[in-house]
Amino acid sequence: MDKEQSQDMTLTNRQGHPISDNQNIRTIGNSGPSTLENYHYIEKISHFDRERIPERVVHARGAGAHGYFEAYGKVGNEPVSTYTRAKLFQEQGKRTPVFVRFSTVVHGGHSPETLRDPRGFATKFYTEDGNWDLVGNNLKIFFIRDPLKFPDMVHAFKPDPVTNLQNPERMFDFVSNSPEATHMITFLFSPWGIPANYRQMQGSGVNTYKWVNKEGTAVLVKYHWEPVGQAIKNLTQQEAEAIQAKNTSHATQDLYEAIASGDYPEWELCVQIISDDEHPELDFDPLDPTKLWDHEQFPFLPVGKMVLNQNPENYFAEVEQAAFGTGVLVDGLDFSDDKLLQGRTFSYSDTQRHRVGTNYLQLPINAPKTHVATNQRDGQMAFVVDRATGQNPHVNYEPSSLGGLKEAVPSGKKHQPAYNAKLVREKISRTNDFKQAGDTYRKFEDWERDELIANLVDALKISDPIIQKKMIEHFTMADPDYGRRVAEGLAQAQVDRKHISSDSARAGVTLAEQSGQRTDGY
Repeated sequence: MDKEQSQDMTLTNRQGHPISDNQNIRTIGNSGPSTLENYHYIEKISHFDRERIPERVVHARGAGAHGYFEAYGKVGNEPVSTYTRAKLFQEQGKRTPVFVRFSTVVHGGHSPETLRDPRGFATKFYTEDGNWDLVGNNLKIFFIRDPLKFPDMVHAFKPDPVTNLQNPERMFDFVSNSPEATHMITFLFSPWGIPANYRQMQGSGVNTYKWVNKEGTAVLVKYHWEPVGQAIKNLTQQEAEAIQAKNTSHATQDLYEAIASGDYPEWELCVQIISDDEHPELDFDPLDPTKLWDHEQFPFLPVGKMVLNQNPENYFAEVEQAAFGTGVLVDGLDFSDDKLLQGRTFSYSDTQRHRVGTNYLQLPINAPKTHVATNQRDGQMAFVVDRATGQNPHVNYEPSSLGGLKEAVPSGKKHQPAYNAKLVREKISRTNDFKQAGDTYRKFEDWERDELIANLVDALKISDPIIQKKMIEHFTMADPDYGRRVAEGLAQAQVDRKHISSDSARAGVTLAEQSGQRTDGY
């Protein structure tokens, strides 16, 4: 490589191809489904999925529990069959076993559970039609809407690759150039960014899915877990730091002890439903995961409740090896064209094959509690053959006339969405990146806004002035008072730019240096 090439700052892939669009995957229309020939995305996300061995790249720090989901047989006051033929919802009182894994997102497996971070809320339903995984977070939105940006987002949020220290400037560098993240940042730096524990927080599927009924008719849905019998509680930064000084695993301990003492946590599963179309009357795209659906316009409709009543017997075998994926849906549930959802659906299962192994679905925690018969064979750590009773052992393919497996009888008409658009790399048409961030800011209570501003100022004050300026512009576009308060806070902040991490982290280094008792060596 000559000197001129080595100084070229043009982004390329590993094949040396210049990348002219690193923000958008190719889709049919700017909000349509993605296509398999997204070479740059698949190469990028496949490499990203394999960056850590064996710890999860994200959601490494977690806790889990077993329990059951009990269906109401209705969605609100209507029969649930009006909207979906999924069997687990149909019958009032029907119970389905579940396993839930709670987690933090960015930080490592032994990080404190008090850090500012979204919390994962992943539920595995062991239904009679096989497993359904509802994989989400405590917050109902996300930072980005295009999966091509996900590896870059996590890299920016992870420790610096040179110093191995967390540095908020890196995160805000990415966020200041991704205006769609303004809404999520508003939630994350408010008290909602640090739930008090796993029992007292909400959950959400984040992405938009579909329900499909017997006639093949679909509606768009969003899923929400709402705590029952336990108040929703969040922490201020000061409260979190006080807890962290005493216990870095407080949320794991809280969940385990509550279940062990018989104080079983409960959540009600609610859905929001809208028709399966583009909804031009809205000022945002309903498939955009950076947006909320207004609960007054689209009410939360209860469909069942979940109770966690059994702790794991072995943390590694159950909590650590539990593997979830957004593509794990049962009949009556379907995907929407949400680009982030489609990207997650490839990435989640791909990373499980890498992390746990090719046959991860044969592990007891991941295996469905129903009939399994496939023609998949072999691979590392295969310890069971997915063969049906009476199946010809010589036939591991389909179709066959020699005693092989047969296709299932359809349980209803297929849902067949139609498309007529160009294959493009484009943002969605209705980005509207700042309106809901402003709505959220104005809905906060005074103390929540005070905490939000203080946390943002503390994190932003060591950032480059260019980054500060961009963030203030974003906050101002959300709400003038929001931007003004952050700007005033930064103008008054005392800044020490000599260190390479957060201001509070530097204070910890100084405190350690100045504290302690002198002693002679031995």
